[in-house]
Amino acid sequence: MTETPSNAPVQAAGGPGATPDPAAKSAAPKPKSPAPEEKPFAAFVPELLLPALAREIEAYGGPAPELVFEEGPMPVVGSHCWMVLGTLPGERRFWLCFTQPDIGSAKTIALTEGKGTPSLLEPFLSDEKKMTLPLLVSRVVQRLNGQKWLGPN
Repeated sequence: MTETPSNAPVQAAGGPGATPDPAAKSAAPKPKSPAPEEKPFAAFVPELLLPALAREIEAYGGPAPELVFEEGPMPVVGSHCWMVLGTLPGERRFWLCFTQPDIGSAKTIALTEGKGTPSLLEPFLSDEKKMTLPLLVSRVVQRLNGQKWLGPN
C-alpha cells in the first residue's frame, strides 16, 4: 500500500525533529508586575503617593509642599487614623485621612488656613469602587485647586 498525503503519518508538534513555533513563544503571557495599589499600605504611601502628590502640586504651579505620613488622631473627631499631612505656603494645611491602613478604606480630607485647626471633616472619594494612585492624586490636587491654593487662579 502506498502512502498518500491524506493517509501519511503525522508527526506530533514538538516531537523529535520538530521546529519550535516562534509565535508560540511570543504568545506566552508575560508575568504582570503588580499594580502600585497592591503594595502594602505602609510602603505605598511614602514611596508612591507622597512623591506623586508633590510632583502634581508643583505641576499646577504650586510650590513644593511639605508632606508627612503619620498615624495619629484624625482632625476634628480625634479617632485614630493614618494620614498625609500637607503644608503649603501661607499657613495652608490639609489632612488626607485613611480610617484603616488600606488605600481602599474610607477617607476624609480636612483643610485649614492660618494657625487654626480644621473645623470640618469632609468625606473623600467615598463613591469610588476601585482606588488607584492616579485617581487619589488627581482628586487631592483638584480639591486643593478648588480652594485656590495652587497656582494662579
